Amino acid sequence: MSEFFDLFNNSVLFWSVSSCLLAQIFKILFNFFSTGKIRFGIIFETGGMPSSHSALITGATSGIGYDLGFDSSIFALAVAIALIVMYDASGVRKSAGIQAAEINKLIKKQDPQSEILLKETLGHTKIEVLVGSFLGPLITLPGMFFLGSPQRIFDLIIN
Repeated sequence: MSEFFDLFNNSVLFWSVSSCLLAQIFKILFNFFSTGKIRFGIIFETGGMPSSHSALITGATSGIGYDLGFDSSIFALAVAIALIVMYDASGVRKSAGIQAAEINKLIKKQDPQSEILLKETLGHTKIEVLVGSFLGPLITLPGMFFLGSPQRIFDLIIN
């Protein structure tokens, strides 16, 4: 059971997930400024500005670097994984979204009454990935440096 509570001392996990959640919340604001409509449901969608996948992976990567050293082998592995995630977000997943849009056009042409549509916003533009990739370390590093782990934050509040 104590292993479960060790999660509350993992500042890398806490702050990188926090940056991911914050990116999802920012999607509401970016969507509002681009469309003029508030859509809270966008929090549960993939794609859009900023990339929460990029925020999560770069937050974890920078946190690992801060925690274990930017010269560690684990940090190097984290950088490699981050590059793959961000490449897939702007490449493979973006292409899948474009294909979904074309398939949806074919479906509507064949059967205008069809309710079956594929999700089109799967990936990200390069700028969405870039903004997300800056957001991750921007949240994770100050959080780890100034506040630390969730357990430490809890202790600061209690004491």
